[in-house]
Amino acid sequence: MNTDPWTTGRRPENGTGPHEDLPEDLPEGLYEGLYGGPANAPSNGPEDGPEGDGVIRPYGDTTDDGMVQLSFTLPLPHGPRAEGAALQLARRMGMERPLVVHSKAVGGTDFSFFVVYGAVAHTVDLDRVVVAERDYPLLSAKEADAAVRDRLGRRLVVLGACIGTDAHTVGIDAILNIKGFAGEKGLEYYRQMRVLNLGAQVPVGELVRRAGAERADAVLVSQAVTQRDAHLTNVRELSAELRASFAEHERPLLVVGGPRFDPAAAAVLGADRIFGRGTTPGDVASYLVHALVPAAAPVVPAAVLEDVG
Repeated sequence: MNTDPWTTGRRPENGTGPHEDLPEDLPEGLYEGLYGGPANAPSNGPEDGPEGDGVIRPYGDTTDDGMVQLSFTLPLPHGPRAEGAALQLARRMGMERPLVVHSKAVGGTDFSFFVVYGAVAHTVDLDRVVVAERDYPLLSAKEADAAVRDRLGRRLVVLGACIGTDAHTVGIDAILNIKGFAGEKGLEYYRQMRVLNLGAQVPVGELVRRAGAERADAVLVSQAVTQRDAHLTNVRELSAELRASFAEHERPLLVVGGPRFDPAAAAVLGADRIFGRGTTPGDVASYLVHALVPAAAPVVPAAVLEDVG
C-alpha cells in the first residue's frame, strides 16, 4: 500500500487532523495517543534569553521558517499506526506541524523508516558555537618534507590502522596511500615519512606492540564502526595502553579520524588530535609536522612567500 502523504492525500490537518486511512470511530483517546495530542496542545517555544544579530533559524521554504527534515526508524510494522507514532515522536521533540513525507518498511522486518518534515521554534546562537579550529599552517608536501629534514634530521615513522572489529579501511587508506584523497597525495608520497599501513581489524595490543617495535612517532587510527559507541571504547582502550606501555616523552602521538567523532573531544578520549569528515592528507601531514618537529623558525607556506615577493 502506498503510504506517501504526498500521493495519497493522507495529511493530518496541521499535523493533528483526521487521517483518511484510520476508521472514524476510533476509541476515545487512541487518536491523541498516536498523533501526540490535540491540535491546540502547547509546543516548545523559542529558547530563553535575548536574541542578538548572531541568531539564526533553519531554512526550508522561506527565510526563518524553521523547517527541518528528520529521519529515523521505529520498531513497528509499516502502516498508519506506525506513521502516527512517527508524528507523535516528532511533535514531542518540539517539531511543529510535522508531516511524514516518506515512509517504508525496512526489509521484511516489523520495522519502519520515516522522513518527517516540520518546523522547529529553536534557534542557533552563532556567538555560542564552539568548533575546533586549525591552529597550525597548512603545508604542501614539499614544505612538510623540508621541515622534517631540516629540523628533525630523520624520517617520521607513522603507523596507521583500523582497530577492533572495524574493517572499513577507506578512511585510513585515503590518508596514508600514495593515491590519496581530494586531489592530494597520501602520506606515503612524503619522502620524509616512513608509513606503515597495518590495515583492518588490528587488535589494540598488536598495534601498541608494533608502535614500540617500529619506534613510531605517531599512530593514526580510523574508526567507522560506531554501534554501541565502539569507536569511543576502542580509542579509550588504545590511549590507555599507549600510556601504560610508553614513558610520556616516548609515547607516540595518537591521531584519530572518523565521521562520527567530535574533534573537540580529543582530551576526553585521550587522543592528541581528532579529525572529522573532509580531512585530507595535507591536513594530517601539516599537523604531524606541527606537533612532532622541533620548533625553530616557523615554516611559512610557499604561497605566502610568493605573495610577499
